Amino acid sequence: MNDRELLGGNVWCLLESQPRAIAESFRRMLEAEGIPCVLRTPFGWVMGSNVIETEAGVYQGDVLLYVPEVCFEVAKNWLLEA
Repeated sequence: MNDRELLGGNVWCLLESQPRAIAESFRRMLEAEGIPCVLRTPFGWVMGSNVIETEAGVYQGDVLLYVPEVCFEVAKNWLLEA
């Protein structure tokens, strides 16, 4: 597991490792604050999810929540206050 990953030419930093449902909630709340997020499952990167994907029984174990390096401090502080 890397704390920093290159994705789409940008550096993304690991914010949290959580079960998928919790990480999805954090992702949606952070994105509502204008902070882009991606999840990394054992099968790859997830830029977003929808109800059909969730209902289909995709991986629900622990996933990694990443934010762009330039947003890391703001996201970390937001998460501590949530």
